[in-house]
Amino acid sequence: MTNSDQQAPVEQPGQTEPPLAATPDQVLADAEARATEHWAAYLRAAAELENFRKRSAREIEAVRQFGIERFAAELLPVADSLGLGLDATALADQATLAEGHRATLRLLQKAFEQAGIVALDPAGQPFDPQLHEAMATRPSADHPANTVLQVVQKGYVLNGRLLRPARVIVSASTEQARDG
Repeated sequence: MTNSDQQAPVEQPGQTEPPLAATPDQVLADAEARATEHWAAYLRAAAELENFRKRSAREIEAVRQFGIERFAAELLPVADSLGLGLDATALADQATLAEGHRATLRLLQKAFEQAGIVALDPAGQPFDPQLHEAMATRPSADHPANTVLQVVQKGYVLNGRLLRPARVIVSASTEQARDG
């Protein structure tokens, strides 16, 4: 044999001996340890999910109960103004009462604006069944058919969603009036 054949094999960095075969008891113990870790992680996740569910339910209930709080606070000056107006009816003249009513209406409109409520006043606009409720039709030579002639009751929209349609009287052509 040559000198090179008798030399011990050179170990490369990062190489390790393959692990010895584990006994069945060691494999079982390792598997049980992993199962215990997984079970604990599952219990933590389940507890976190239950806590999240309970917290969400409390928050939803609080929003349901107190979500209108800001709007209600905006309406308090309106109620105060109405009360003062009623108290002044015996002492004030008609012009003063009318101005008080206008001021109260401005307070209410400001509260609506703050809450995202917009009035629909479609006089002179084309009839839109998505936003308007036709109360009657009236022949009109001055307006095209299906035009809102008169607003009986304003409608309201909350952040793009219809709260109440505007109740309107709609024009009919003079031919439709004779046929009807």
